[in-house]
Amino acid sequence: MTTGIFAWVAAHAAAEREQSGEKGITPYWRTLKTGGVLNEKYPGGVEAQKLRLEREGHTVVRKGKKYAVLNYENSLIQI
Repeated sequence: MTTGIFAWVAAHAAAEREQSGEKGITPYWRTLKTGGVLNEKYPGGVEAQKLRLEREGHTVVRKGKKYAVLNYENSLIQI
């Protein structure tokens, strides 16, 4: 639960910075929930996150009532 709260805070802070004209904001829209599901609590909701991801070349599909990135595993960062 704590991770979700901090992700929400970081996403909204980045959106505020973007609205004020700053460049190079944290790409919060690239963070997904378990199973590649989009986060409805991010700025602009699922539609805004979907649009940003599709602009970057990802395919977003409907999974029941939610949306998820198709084959998101291929874009995971390995540490």
